[in-house]
Amino acid sequence: MSTSRDQKAQIVAEIKEQFKSAKSIIFVDYRGITVAEDTKLRKDFRAENVKYKVYKNRLMLRALEELGITGFDAKNFEGTTAVAFSEDEVAPARVFCKTAKDLEKMEVKFGIVNGAVMSKQEVEALSKVPSKQVLIAMLLGQLQAPISAFARALNQIAEGKSNK
Repeated sequence: MSTSRDQKAQIVAEIKEQFKSAKSIIFVDYRGITVAEDTKLRKDFRAENVKYKVYKNRLMLRALEELGITGFDAKNFEGTTAVAFSEDEVAPARVFCKTAKDLEKMEVKFGIVNGAVMSKQEVEALSKVPSKQVLIAMLLGQLQAPISAFARALNQIAEGKSNK
C-alpha cells in the first residue's frame, strides 16, 4: 500500500517544520543496529531533549530542497537514514557520536547546524564540545578562581598575625 500524494505532502510539511525549528540536524546511517540498541539510542536522545526520527529519504531530500538548503551530497540519502534534531547545537552530535563509537555500526552522514551544512568530520568534531552546562560551570570556575585565591591569601595573612 503506497502513501498518497497528500499524505506525502503532509509528511514533507512536518519535516520542514521540524527542520525550521531545530538549530542542529544530524543525518545518520543506522544500518546494522538491533532493536535494543535503537531503543537505548532513542532513550539517550530523549534524555538530551533531542528528537530522533526515520523518514523516507526522498521526503527528507524534498523538504531540504523546499527549504532552500544546499551544500550537501544527495548521495547521502542512499541506504538507511535517520535524523536527529534539537534546539541544542551540540546535543544530537554528542549523543550520536558517543553511541556510534560504542556500537561501531552506525556513522554520521552529514549535519546542519544553524543553517550551515557540516561534513561528517565537522559533526564529529562538534560532538567533542562539552555541553552548555559544563561550559558554564567551567567559565564560572575561571571567574571564581582569582577571588578564591585572594580570599585564601587574606586568610593566610590573618592566621599569620594571630600565630605570632
